[in-house]
Amino acid sequence: MFATAVYDRFPELAPFVHAARARRPSDGTWCEAWTVRDVVIHQTGNAEELARVLRAHLAGEPVETRGFDRELPYRALSDSELWPVFARRCAELAEVSATAERELAPETEVRWTGRTVTVPFFAEHLREELVLHRWDLTGDDQTALRSLGEPWMTRHSVTDVGRPLLRRGLDGLGLRPGERVEGRLRTPGTEDILVTAEAGGGTGITFAPAEGPATVESDAAARVLLLWGRRPANPARWHSDAGPEALRRLRGLLGGY
Repeated sequence: MFATAVYDRFPELAPFVHAARARRPSDGTWCEAWTVRDVVIHQTGNAEELARVLRAHLAGEPVETRGFDRELPYRALSDSELWPVFARRCAELAEVSATAERELAPETEVRWTGRTVTVPFFAEHLREELVLHRWDLTGDDQTALRSLGEPWMTRHSVTDVGRPLLRRGLDGLGLRPGERVEGRLRTPGTEDILVTAEAGGGTGITFAPAEGPATVESDAAARVLLLWGRRPANPARWHSDAGPEALRRLRGLLGGY
């Protein structure tokens, strides 16, 4: 179904496909509102939109990123029809991202979801989605822990996604004028991740030196899950002395998608 070049472009594709194919489309996942089928639909829409936006930039005719309603046509497909379409969308993204990396400087800025990203983002973002949503299917197996713990996953989550991850959470906090939330996520041996939010819509996420007390300390894989609004199956993988209110606000801010 997938050409070797596509697997080479997206090393995380084969583990994702294997995990999804090993389950029924109607099976539940760790993403509480989604079944396995919903996850595959989401990935199909991701691959299509990443390719569409990058292709338009290459053609000199930039387009705005569509919302998640781009997934609606795939919901009309049967399960047997969906998989070949997913394969085609991944192949298209593999081709256009390889072309862009040959023809454009890596630092070339491309519009994506109301901000600019660089050319390598497009292939890497699907890779991150494959890792994250495979965890939604499998939970904390060894493949998931290894992939989530890769340093590039943390970097991509902070520098390339960052603020969009905080927007939904901020809306749900209901901060009063002048209120501010700050959280520090620590993995020993690495820089902290500092997240902030203020009433009125201001948010920030950045790497910072490991100073003072952390709000949450965890392994690297658990920290990525927390950034995306997930929870590791074993809660002993994270710990905190910050107190219930600080944890509640931080966990609310990190609401994910």
